[in-house]
Amino acid sequence: MHIALVGATGFIGSAILKEALARGHRVTALAGHPEKLAASPNLVAVAADVLDRERLAAQLRGHDAVISAFSGHAQKDTYDYYMRGIRSIIAATEQADVPRLLVVGGAGSLEVSPGVQVLDSPGFPAMWRQTAEGARDALALLREQAWLNWTMLSPSASIAPGQRTGRFRLGLDQLLVDAAGESRISVEDYAVAMVDELEKPAHARRRFTVGY
Repeated sequence: MHIALVGATGFIGSAILKEALARGHRVTALAGHPEKLAASPNLVAVAADVLDRERLAAQLRGHDAVISAFSGHAQKDTYDYYMRGIRSIIAATEQADVPRLLVVGGAGSLEVSPGVQVLDSPGFPAMWRQTAEGARDALALLREQAWLNWTMLSPSASIAPGQRTGRFRLGLDQLLVDAAGESRISVEDYAVAMVDELEKPAHARRRFTVGY
């Protein structure tokens, strides 16, 4: 499959890139600093600015799917920057007539109890609030799309480097927790779940989550 991966040098994007290449997919890696990417078979690294919708659409055209691992967390205006970027990615994907868009989401919009989201829980870390609010509002944007075949994958509350086990659970809009009451997933297994969805679509036009 020929994939355009937006945000390929980021924490989650780099894991998705590694997983996709390992499975033999051809990847166009779009990043602000493509020089950070090591050369690899089936990889084309391209400099991209997600806010330049026309240029981005031209770069996305001809791919089988777009995976967005775009994040605004490094920016001072995290929320505004992310929302401008995700709107541009959605519009560029549609303009380029790419049939599928898969989006890295956040855990903040998952429910911990009926009608109560992680983001609304006491003690939610302030440093992640703008990122979480952006991911939640991006999900709302996707749900408004009449044409786009989209999927969003939200991680568990904790996502960190670990092992690629290939053993995890999938859920929908509720936060997954393990027997110890912890909600966690390795970034490697998150990437497995994302590329699994790419290869065998099971969550068209909806959000799902992954956890141990």
